[in-house]
Amino acid sequence: MVLQLFTLLGALGMFLYGMNLMSAGLQKVAGDKMRHFLAAMTSNRFKSVTTGLTITSIIQSSSATTVMVVGFVNAGLLALNQAIGVIMGANIGTTVTAWMISLLGFKADISILAVPLMALGFVLSIAKSEKRRNVSELIIGFALLFLGLSLMKESVPDLQKTPEVLSFISEWTQHGFWSVLIFLVFGTVLTLVLQSSSATMALTLIMMSLGWIPFHMAAAMVLGENIGTTITANIAAAVGNANARRAALAHTVFNLFGVVWALILFKPFTALVGWIISTWGYPNPAEMSYTGVIEATSPESTAALYGLSMFHTLFNLFNTCILIWFIPQLERLVSSVIKDKPKSEEDTVKLKYISGGHLSTAELAVGQAKNEIVHFAQISRNGLGYIREAVRARKEEEFEVYRQKLVKYEEIADRIDYEIAAFLNALPQESISEDTRKQTKAMYKIIGELESLGDSGEAISRILSRRNSHGKEFSQEQIDKIDTMLTLVDEAYAVMIENLNHEVFQPEHLRAAVDCEIAINERRTTLREEEIHRIEEGGSNYQSSVYYIDTVAEIERMGDYIINISEALQ
Repeated sequence: MVLQLFTLLGALGMFLYGMNLMSAGLQKVAGDKMRHFLAAMTSNRFKSVTTGLTITSIIQSSSATTVMVVGFVNAGLLALNQAIGVIMGANIGTTVTAWMISLLGFKADISILAVPLMALGFVLSIAKSEKRRNVSELIIGFALLFLGLSLMKESVPDLQKTPEVLSFISEWTQHGFWSVLIFLVFGTVLTLVLQSSSATMALTLIMMSLGWIPFHMAAAMVLGENIGTTITANIAAAVGNANARRAALAHTVFNLFGVVWALILFKPFTALVGWIISTWGYPNPAEMSYTGVIEATSPESTAALYGLSMFHTLFNLFNTCILIWFIPQLERLVSSVIKDKPKSEEDTVKLKYISGGHLSTAELAVGQAKNEIVHFAQISRNGLGYIREAVRARKEEEFEVYRQKLVKYEEIADRIDYEIAAFLNALPQESISEDTRKQTKAMYKIIGELESLGDSGEAISRILSRRNSHGKEFSQEQIDKIDTMLTLVDEAYAVMIENLNHEVFQPEHLRAAVDCEIAINERRTTLREEEIHRIEEGGSNYQSSVYYIDTVAEIERMGDYIINISEALQ
């Protein structure tokens, strides 16, 4: 019995690992496309629902889709109302797993093909083409999923040989509506433990198909699974911003509302499902007598499997059809529960896109990091304005205000650089494609250069502080010339940020950045030569000129960091 229990746990682990591996392979093949699809296909509530349905059907995890959506809301890429629509679609999409298991895992013994599929997966895994290697993960994951499902079925105790197991569970089914609530809680807890509603659904289908529990109790477990699956998103949103937490709460409210009406209408709802299955020529699962033993290949077993999958599908379809018209009201409800915090200046210079932690899909998490880098570049560009004001400041107290801001921005750049690097370091390398791996390598280079831009701002503030400590100042002509240098650097910033935003980096994008760099270098050379000539002619204070040339040189160095970023994108 102990060995049988461990076999069951091992089979469950194989099922979960197979699902994760299959999902990872799909993400590598279509991760980037999924990211664009999600961003583009959310212009109205119906498109949002379709998007959630499609993505969840692909990656076979509503939790993954929901956590991904929470990350996008946290990043500001999706509005809260769009996210609610996507979450509704994700709940419908997760029903695909139940149908896949019911149609393939029980009617046909896919496990027979598992070993040949693994052989095919191995052949593809040693191919030179990265796409084929990614497909191999998908195939091996698919094979392990159904092999694990088959082993779970085989390791479940035979009720004819161990009737005491059935008598134990039967006690839970003898309390009328309280039994429904007991199995609802059981489904919730099991989903929390396994962190996968698909795995819980598979176990529920097995238990019901073998006669452990009747159809009504299995339906109650499905309702519990819909509650349990919301916890993952709430955990992910706990460290996110207000809108991320609202999106997760909307998911919880959506499923809780569905469970409430499904419990109120439990008998007519299960009767409707039974009637639909009976019109397909199978026995009505809602009216089948509970005998305790069902042959896995019998019409009764098939009716029960199809009935539970239909119950799961109709529950989410009906729930979506009801609540899709109340998205604005749902948005107001979660917004009233989770209120915005008063914004401070600090909010404009802290992490925006990855503060909610990793998305559940590694390929999509790279998109988070990319957007955070663009945000980092915009923060860095803001510091350029403080350099301009520090150079112009005539009074010591006015200069000190901007000097402190430049010091603060240097500290902010250090912190953001560290946190983005830590985020990238935590990405599982085995779950991302080779192209994405190259992107992350470039990202390390880019954030290093952005951090150096913060150092330059602080370095200029030190130069100006030394100038002030010696009682020197720049002439208006020198200030105006530095201003022209800063304008050129600002233009280079604009090109750099535009390049960072490009989905596909083209040669002409680099040429624009190079043109800016050439203009900055030429201007630096011209200003330096002019100032040296003025010193030679005695038309300028030597010490002031040194500080002026040092300032111009540091501004030119900023141009070097900026062009390095565009070059890293190649």
